[in-house]
Amino acid sequence: MAQARIYQPAKTAMQSGMAKTRRWVLDYEIATPRTPDPLMGWSSAADTLNQISLRFDTLDEAVEYARKHALDYVVAEPHKPKFKPKSYADNFRYDRPR
Repeated sequence: MAQARIYQPAKTAMQSGMAKTRRWVLDYEIATPRTPDPLMGWSSAADTLNQISLRFDTLDEAVEYARKHALDYVVAEPHKPKFKPKSYADNFRYDRPR
């Protein structure tokens, strides 16, 4: 069976909020190499598991699903953004770097 990866998706470059980043996703790793289709030139693979993407509300639900179906899985911990406190008044300090 192919290996599964459980992760929280990062926000896109077009997002300023945290929408669609709180859920956990279970994706299967690619087991067979992609090859171009001779007729159309599109890339295709022999396995269809890489087309499946399951979404879960919590990490525990995703891990429970993987264990229940005897999947080999890896959990990728999310990167939390660092909060940098800013003050509007700092823009007008006389000793600010220019």
